Amino acid sequence: MSAITDVSHVLPGAAGGQMGALLRSRSGLSGMLLTAVLMVVALLSVTGLLPYDAITQDPLARLQGPSAAHWFGTDQFGRDVFARVAAGVANSSLIAVVAVAFATVVGTAGGLVAGFFRRLPDVLISGLTNILFAFPPLLLALSLASVFTRTWFTVAVAIAIVYVPIFVRVTRGPVLSLREVEFVRAATSTGESRTAIMIRHVLPNLTSILIVQVALSLSWAVLTEASLSFLGLGTPPPAPSLGSMIFEARTLVQVAPWSMAAPGAVVVLLVVGLNLLGDGLRDVFDPRNRGA
Repeated sequence: MSAITDVSHVLPGAAGGQMGALLRSRSGLSGMLLTAVLMVVALLSVTGLLPYDAITQDPLARLQGPSAAHWFGTDQFGRDVFARVAAGVANSSLIAVVAVAFATVVGTAGGLVAGFFRRLPDVLISGLTNILFAFPPLLLALSLASVFTRTWFTVAVAIAIVYVPIFVRVTRGPVLSLREVEFVRAATSTGESRTAIMIRHVLPNLTSILIVQVALSLSWAVLTEASLSFLGLGTPPPAPSLGSMIFEARTLVQVAPWSMAAPGAVVVLLVVGLNLLGDGLRDVFDPRNRGA
C-alpha cells in the first residue's frame, strides 16, 4: 500500500482539527498573534483611523522623541514615525502577498507539469529553474527591479520571479511520487484526462506543502522588499516603506535613534512572526512531527 492517500475529498472537520493543532503549537500561536497584531496596525493605516498621516510634514514637530502624542516619535520632516511604520507594514504586506500569490500559481503550475508529464516539459522547466537558482536571490531581485518602471506592482513581480523556482521544486518532487500511486493510476484507467487528474487528484495532495511554503515565502518576500527599498529599488516614494525608512534614518542614529529603531524592529517582528507561523504550520501538516 502507498503511504500517500487521495485527499481530494477531505472530511469537513479536518480543517477545524488542523486549526486546533495550530493553536496548540507554541510557535504557530506566537506567529499568529504577532502577525495579527501587525496586520491590525496596517489596517488602521489603510482605513485612515490613525490620528496622523504618514506623508504629511510638520516642520514644527521635527525630531521629537516618543511621547503620548507621537508613540514612536517624529522624523526629520516632522512626520509621525508610528503612522509611517503602519503604512510601511501595509505596503510591504501588499507587495509580499501579491508576489507570493504570483509565485505560488506560476511555480505550482510549472512543478505540476514538470513532474506529471516528465520528458521535454520537465527538461525545459527544470532547466529554467536551475538557471534562476544560480543567481543569488537579492541580486536577481535587484536586477529585475532595476529593469522595470518602479511601481509597487513591478516590485512585487520582480520578487515573485525570484520565488517561482522554489515553488516549482517544492511541487515537482511530490508530484513525481504521486503520479505512481494507486488512485492516480485508477483515475487514468477510467479515462480521465491528465489535466483533470492533476487538478482533482494530485493538486489537493499538495495543499499542506504549499500552505507551509507560502507562509515561509511571505517572510522572505517581506525581507526582500525591505532590502530593495533600503537600496532605493523598492516601494517608490512618497509611499512609506520600512526599508526606505531605515535608509533615511541612517544619518539620524545619534540624534533620533527612534527613527531607525522603530522600522527596524517592526521588520524583525514581521519576519519572525511569519516564520513562526510557518514553523507551526509545518508541525501541523508534517506527519513526522506529530509524534514529537
